[in-house]
Amino acid sequence: MVDSVVRLWQKYYYVFFNGLWGTLWLSAVSVLAATVVGALLALMKLSKIRVLDMIVNGFMAVIRGTPILLQLYFFWLLLPKIVPFEMSDTACIVVALIVNASSYVAEVIRAGIQAVDSGQTEAAKSLGMSSVNTMTRIVLPQAIKNILPALGNQYIMMVKQTSLASVFFVPELMTSYKTVQSATFLALPSLIIVGVIYFVVTTVLTKGLDIFERRLQRSER
Repeated sequence: MVDSVVRLWQKYYYVFFNGLWGTLWLSAVSVLAATVVGALLALMKLSKIRVLDMIVNGFMAVIRGTPILLQLYFFWLLLPKIVPFEMSDTACIVVALIVNASSYVAEVIRAGIQAVDSGQTEAAKSLGMSSVNTMTRIVLPQAIKNILPALGNQYIMMVKQTSLASVFFVPELMTSYKTVQSATFLALPSLIIVGVIYFVVTTVLTKGLDIFERRLQRSER
């Protein structure tokens, strides 16, 4: 088995690296875009407009109450039919991942904003600052320290969730496994290689995130 894994890696390492790049790219784009969408959802939820709060709560209930694979299929089938331009499978899957991640990121951002001492908001308002200026200049800069570690965890989670994109043959790590397995009929060695890559990448990212969190904690002292 070890010999098969080594020979397979030596012959197809570039396929696995291309898949890894696709996984990291999909994860980064999804989380970055989801941060923007999630921030808007969080602000809608924190607003005093009841209709907006109901819309966000309904959206989150649907996203969290359905499997992500179902959501991928839904956007993969629906988007090409409703948008006025052509969308590739990859674009449809990226949109689905963004929508899914934004539901969770919104809660992260909301919690980060609410963790800021309310007294600072009251002080800013007493100085005549508008709600927008208070949020952008006082609250958000402090909330970012609470948000960044959680966003890092979301990125690590997304690295693993993008494996579902292989169902639609979107270029990523599990799709590389399918490509190599189809060419060699060596399913188990291919899976072992992919599993090791996932383990190494997520471990490195987790360790890096731990170091980043410790530095943030030191900077607050």
